[in-house]
Amino acid sequence: MKARVGIVDDHPAVLLGVTAILNAQPDMHVVATSTTVAGLLQAETRFHLVLLDLVLADGSTPTENVRRLAVTQAPVLAYTSGDQPRLVREAARAGVIGMIRKSELPHAVAKTVRMALHDEPIATADWAAALNGDRSFVDAALTPRESEVLALYASGETADRVADALFVSRDTVLDHIRRIRSRYAAVDRAAPTKVDLFRRAVEDGLVPPEAGA
Repeated sequence: MKARVGIVDDHPAVLLGVTAILNAQPDMHVVATSTTVAGLLQAETRFHLVLLDLVLADGSTPTENVRRLAVTQAPVLAYTSGDQPRLVREAARAGVIGMIRKSELPHAVAKTVRMALHDEPIATADWAAALNGDRSFVDAALTPRESEVLALYASGETADRVADALFVSRDTVLDHIRRIRSRYAAVDRAAPTKVDLFRRAVEDGLVPPEAGA
């Protein structure tokens, strides 16, 4: 079954172009497009992923749009020119799973969308650079031991292997992970899944973006 993709963008040429790119893929299909989030929601169809332009003519903000799209229960990927890091950071706070530049080549666009559909970490240089410019992203106040646990766990290690590496029990590692998730949730950076923890670790400079490749 092909993944169902929705797109919100108010540039006709961009909309046509990315639709053509994705529809040419064997595993995905654009099922609805609109110039606004409200218009996309009127389609009343199911999405596996939504691509969202961060600058729309209706004056809406990334935060507003990501919240509105929450009713779809689909992950949101920022599809943007990338020339306004402030908007990328706002979108990250609102819950987008990553970003892809509109200037990327077709194969890169398709690859990034496919990664998002498979819940794989999207840690492009543009995404990391935008987040690194916001110092509040590094203020989850993790302890040195929690940072150490997160760096290992987010890099792909299992709880058992982290325990072995740090000479502690598996339960101790799991306790640390629970506390790490609580600390991130407390500063509006929820990390309910391991992929989310990887994103937080990249944002906070604990692991390099390529660690999730």
